[in-house]
Amino acid sequence: MSIGAVSGTAGVNSTAQDAKDSTGLNLGYDAFVKLLLAQLKNQDPTKPLDATEYVSQLATLSQLEQTIKQSDKLDELLTRTSYSQAASIVGMRLTDRSQDVSGVVSSVQILSDGIWATLEDATAVRLGEGVVLSKQ
Repeated sequence: MSIGAVSGTAGVNSTAQDAKDSTGLNLGYDAFVKLLLAQLKNQDPTKPLDATEYVSQLATLSQLEQTIKQSDKLDELLTRTSYSQAASIVGMRLTDRSQDVSGVVSSVQILSDGIWATLEDATAVRLGEGVVLSKQ
């Protein structure tokens, strides 16, 4: 997407900052719309936006919207899968060889740093490498 010369850039600079994140120039849906509206608002009336470029930008906006929807659906699917897998380990014997911990899983929590199993003796173990689950 190319953006033509813009006069009165005070509002556009903050909009451009909204488009940046810690990984560089990644446009989100809201930032893209803000940039498109800023471009339309501040375009030179003697040189209006080319119709094909405008349609191209709208198509890009539509693709971005569809990608965001797909990403949301994928996140929802992954969350449901995590819950299903977590529920299936309750009652199984857990052995963590790195911490020499063993016991029967009484509950499971899904947290931002991973899946944690709580054993019957109230010991919490993060599921990951070195953890073995087996049927009782």
